[in-house]
Amino acid sequence: MHKLLTFFLAVVCTCPCLAEAREPLTCTDTVALLAGGVSNQRLGELAQERKVSFQVSEVMQRNLLKAGSDVATVQKLKANRVNVASNCSPAIWTGVFSAHQGNYSRAEDVFRKLIEDNPKTAALHFALAYFRQQQGVWDEAFDEYSTSKELMPGLPETHIGLAQVFYQSNDGDNAIGEARTALSIDPKNAEGHRLLGLGLYSNGESGAAMHAFREALRFQPDNANTYYDIGMTLNDKGDSQAATDAYRKAIQLNPAFWQAHNNLGILLHDEGKLNEAIAQYKEAKLLAPKEPTIRNNLGNTYYDKGEYEVAIAEFRELFRVDPNWKGGHSGLAKVFLAKRDYQSAIEQLKLAIIDNPTASAEHRVLGQVLQLTHQQQEGLRELRIAVELDPDSAIAHHLLGTALFEANNLAAASQEFHESLRLEPSAENHYFLAACLMAMGHDNEALAELELASSMKPGQNLYRARKEELLKLMRDNKVQ
Repeated sequence: MHKLLTFFLAVVCTCPCLAEAREPLTCTDTVALLAGGVSNQRLGELAQERKVSFQVSEVMQRNLLKAGSDVATVQKLKANRVNVASNCSPAIWTGVFSAHQGNYSRAEDVFRKLIEDNPKTAALHFALAYFRQQQGVWDEAFDEYSTSKELMPGLPETHIGLAQVFYQSNDGDNAIGEARTALSIDPKNAEGHRLLGLGLYSNGESGAAMHAFREALRFQPDNANTYYDIGMTLNDKGDSQAATDAYRKAIQLNPAFWQAHNNLGILLHDEGKLNEAIAQYKEAKLLAPKEPTIRNNLGNTYYDKGEYEVAIAEFRELFRVDPNWKGGHSGLAKVFLAKRDYQSAIEQLKLAIIDNPTASAEHRVLGQVLQLTHQQQEGLRELRIAVELDPDSAIAHHLLGTALFEANNLAAASQEFHESLRLEPSAENHYFLAACLMAMGHDNEALAELELASSMKPGQNLYRARKEELLKLMRDNKVQ
């Protein structure tokens, strides 16, 4: 993406170029904006603000309704016509219908051909940018929105599209800049306020983001996307109940909003409401059957319920749907470990490491499983890698210490137990260090560690018993 190095807003409101977008909307403009995701409410507002230069015939009315327009918007288009004639290319409707059905690739092909014949039509570039955005091709979306902005500088929707691209790229500053530019043109633009909120959210300014979202709802109270964004922000603030309510509201307004179903499922899962979470994930899966995230969440939830075979089926289907998806192998490995199918777990952990070679946890768990299956040298290698990748992990040092102890490398094991104890001064770490010191013949040091373990967990009979055994051994050795 062509990042903006700086941005400023000081002259936005007085820039004479903003008046350039006040020509009546042509048929192509109107239909392309509809295809490009502009809401019916906003399209009706644009018709009232700028008028339209075409007649809505019966055929066109049917086409508009088929493309996602509503009766109220069609009526506004009819009521705001000026005596200037413009017509749509018949080919445009194929692209518009494809976009409405979610076939953005087909819509893109149609609009690219239209742009070849009409390279200066801003709305066509706007729609093409939206199609690329929907397919996740953010660099090209940026380029097309930028072209649209150059051709029609005063259209706030173009700045909103750019704000969306910047937000997706974690560029909160420029997302805020574009959203504020849109609002300087149209202060009542609900999407402008929503994207301003997303930019602020991206920058960690949750309070200001919530204010922007509330402004968005003031101008468009039934926008499911805004409620979704509110849910996301509230969840990050730690208010999971309010976030749950926001996601439910988003779903009420748009039952086909799979992301809201999925995020609601995550919150319900975190609350321990596993059956309710599964119901939300299943709904999301019906709406987006090829989305791997949903199946990943379902697999993990079935695992938590102890329904291992169903969990395995979800993970397997995930990789059939998207063989290149980098995720899910760790979750599937976890299920195989629960079933004690260690060989299958090893296979999945190795795949997880191929996807993410710097994942310390996966190296650590693989090291543990290799140790369990008597592959000590391979297990040691993986545990050493885990420690190198995350030297502040007490459990990684502990497990490496245990593996070294079993390999009779007592000096190295002692170092790892000391390190794990430094990072996590727990009774268990004192106990394991004591066991290592005993094997090395350092009985007094071992006794001190056992006393610490016993004092930290006085109810743990094992620590007390080991301390008494060591004391007896030390007395017997003294007598001898």
